[in-house]
Amino acid sequence: MKTIPVKEENFLSQIQYLAHMFGWRVAHFRPARTKYGWRTAIAGDGAGFPDICMVKGKRIIFAELKSETGKVHPNQQQWLDALSTTGKVEVYLWRPSQFDDIVEVLREE
Repeated sequence: MKTIPVKEENFLSQIQYLAHMFGWRVAHFRPARTKYGWRTAIAGDGAGFPDICMVKGKRIIFAELKSETGKVHPNQQQWLDALSTTGKVEVYLWRPSQFDDIVEVLREE
């Protein structure tokens, strides 16, 4: 059976929809096109910040979303590592093939 590739932006939409379905608050900071190219309005050490942040009750999730073949850039990995080290938030690198697992994570109370 042939698999249809899922673009990261479509995957993001799926995750946002799913999170809202399970009662999560969701934040995603999307880039905007400027005369200098695509830019995301974020200050400080924002480069590589995870794609999505979700909060529900006492749980906070940061997730980097990638296509099946998407590569994690070093600044993205630095953010994932820094957040993981706190031990206070859940940190994930999610790909479309993990959709069933993602459903279970977001369904958990």
